[in-house]
Amino acid sequence: MKKILFLGGAGLIGSAAAAEAVAQGASVTIVTRSEPKRAVASGVRQLRADVRSADQLHAVLGGEEFDAVVNWVGYVPDDVRDHPGLFTGSAGQYVYISTCSVFARPAHLPITEASPRRQPVFGYARDKIACELLLEDAYRTSDFPLTIVRPGHTYDRTAIPLLSGWTAIERMRAGRPVVVHGDGTSLWPLMHARDFARAFVPLLGLGHATGESVNIVGWEILTWDQIHLALAAAAGVRKPLLRHRSSESITEHVPGWRDVLEHDFRHSMLYDTAKLRSLVPGFAPSVSFSDGAREILEYHDADPERQRTDVELNRAFDALLGTEDTRRKENP
Repeated sequence: MKKILFLGGAGLIGSAAAAEAVAQGASVTIVTRSEPKRAVASGVRQLRADVRSADQLHAVLGGEEFDAVVNWVGYVPDDVRDHPGLFTGSAGQYVYISTCSVFARPAHLPITEASPRRQPVFGYARDKIACELLLEDAYRTSDFPLTIVRPGHTYDRTAIPLLSGWTAIERMRAGRPVVVHGDGTSLWPLMHARDFARAFVPLLGLGHATGESVNIVGWEILTWDQIHLALAAAAGVRKPLLRHRSSESITEHVPGWRDVLEHDFRHSMLYDTAKLRSLVPGFAPSVSFSDGAREILEYHDADPERQRTDVELNRAFDALLGTEDTRRKENP
């Protein structure tokens, strides 16, 4: 039985990975600073500590050894700086969860694990690159058993994979136009969290993965128009009003979206998944986005408390489009 330690791991993809690991017979321990907001899979041992504190981790873990340690919450170098010293010798593998946002934009497609990493503006991706470099140095200069995993855009039933979230769904159902960046044709892969977990868990404790970086991304390539249309269909809207605007014009009205739109979502992204397929033979995603979109709408429609509409975003869209009083005459 594999012993796996998750540092964090109670979020969207971590919780799915923990459930999959338990289902595959692993012994899973998660360390979180507070009670997880998401349900933790039955059989998972829970410990409380700040995973960014080497002293607290040492206090709750002692000298316990693990086949794999997975860090889900390393965002800046100080979050991971002490981990090579803490886990070298006590972990058969240390898996750092990074992001596919580290790759330079615009990119030579398809992207592989060896594609250039560069992000001078988008702070989240820039800091993830710095964490990767720090941990890679520990791998090169000592016995630190590093694997880097880079998830792509991953969602589950709780997460609408649009910056506008439920506000877009509400506008579609009300016959109001929804803003889509660019011309809506840039390509973007999505992956359900269950599929991510099925690809990810076999990497844990896998010796061939040590020293490697692995991109785990969806194989279904959609345009941003298609993503909106799939959500509209799941919401019962046959002909949603999609309105295209440049990333620059959108962020004039919604400045909080600037980094993500201008340095991430606006670019078409395609990935070569050969390394993942070689390390996890036989894996293939099983959840189409049309099915995933239906899960999303079923979940949100089941409880009005989950339907959070952003009033300020509505105003920003209306100002951008000049359609404050526009309504579709026919029913959606």
